[in-house]
Amino acid sequence: MSLASLFGFGPVADVSVILNGEDERQQVDYRAGKDKREKAPLYFDGESVVGKVVVRVHEGKQLEHYGIKVQFIGCIEMFYDRGTHYEFVSLVQELAAPAELTSTSMYNFEFKNVEKQYESYHGINVKLRYFVQATVSKRVGAISHAKDIWVYSYRVPPEVNSSIRMEVGIEDCLHIEFEYNKSKYHLKDVIVGKIYFLLVRIKIKHMELSIIRRETTGAAPNQYNESETITKFEIMDGAPVRGETIPIRLFLGGFDLTPTYRDVNKKFSTRYYLNLVLIDEENRRYFKQQEITLYRKNESEEKADDGIDDDGNVAASEPGAVTS
Repeated sequence: MSLASLFGFGPVADVSVILNGEDERQQVDYRAGKDKREKAPLYFDGESVVGKVVVRVHEGKQLEHYGIKVQFIGCIEMFYDRGTHYEFVSLVQELAAPAELTSTSMYNFEFKNVEKQYESYHGINVKLRYFVQATVSKRVGAISHAKDIWVYSYRVPPEVNSSIRMEVGIEDCLHIEFEYNKSKYHLKDVIVGKIYFLLVRIKIKHMELSIIRRETTGAAPNQYNESETITKFEIMDGAPVRGETIPIRLFLGGFDLTPTYRDVNKKFSTRYYLNLVLIDEENRRYFKQQEITLYRKNESEEKADDGIDDDGNVAASEPGAVTS
């Protein structure tokens, strides 16, 4: 107990936000910081946000307020520029005129068909969040409480989804060709590919494939770029020979991925890359990086991935196929 509360100078009331049907909604577990995770109820673009604001006056106290309001806010916060918020959605409802309260009071609110054009995101240098905030104005200061929600945006699978085929090499020493089955993947997809060794005159020790997320915030000259390795795994151990083929099969569903975001509200972008690295016996590294596009697919829709089943297997009707 604080000294203020002990001597009767503590807050006379507290305020909370309760969303209708919150317990029945899917809860999204998201990274809220280093070694910190939180949960928020899931909403979609165009969906109404309905609930109530509860003002609880502490026993034996009296609250004289100058109005109660509730806001629905969508904003982008830059961690390197604390205190600066860019609001792209701001709705407000007045719930009560100035009055005195001596007991708990509840006020219903409804924000109908709210536009939520961007997905929620919590990155290294930027956060895009949606929240409902209740505020009780007082003669001096205010009592407020914010309740976060999480927003997903589904995308229609692309009609054109070309395979990726590239070559990398060192003249007269190394020549390899790699192929990925497509360039756009949903978040539960499987990356299927092959690596062909056409010329090998250096002693390769092993080869690894990683997924890299690159976050870009701000604009030049105050632009920040941060890269993080989402996953890395070894796809070959030992020296390959000319003509050898190494298969690739990478399941995306087990990783903490987001869709690709490009120039969100002209504030930030998040892109993903497949990074292929070869390491020789002298620990020299040779790498090739290729951007891929990730999107969120409606999991309730029928799963049909053009020749790739849920286990990442290529359909038997297309023997030897590496595209889907």
